[in-house]
Amino acid sequence: MDVHFTGEIFYWRGPSPYHFVAVPDDESTDIQATSTSVSYGWGMIPVTARIGDTEWTTSLYPKDGKYLLPIKDAIRKAESLEEGHTVTAHLHIAV
Repeated sequence: MDVHFTGEIFYWRGPSPYHFVAVPDDESTDIQATSTSVSYGWGMIPVTARIGDTEWTTSLYPKDGKYLLPIKDAIRKAESLEEGHTVTAHLHIAV
């Protein structure tokens, strides 16, 4: 399953601060439909993600009926991204 979306990078200042992009409603609904066959627990969905020329493996975090794509510091640096930048993300979920 391949998913493409555009979203804004935000910084979550929780106990483990991190940068994320929220997967939009429609795409989150599509991902949720496959979650039982791909989740490895706690609703986490393993993906191969790409922003720009940078590709990495990670897992989507479930949050309030949607999913969040974590953006590692190394990815942000490689693509010169900061909080508030709008990015187009490409996800591949092996179903």
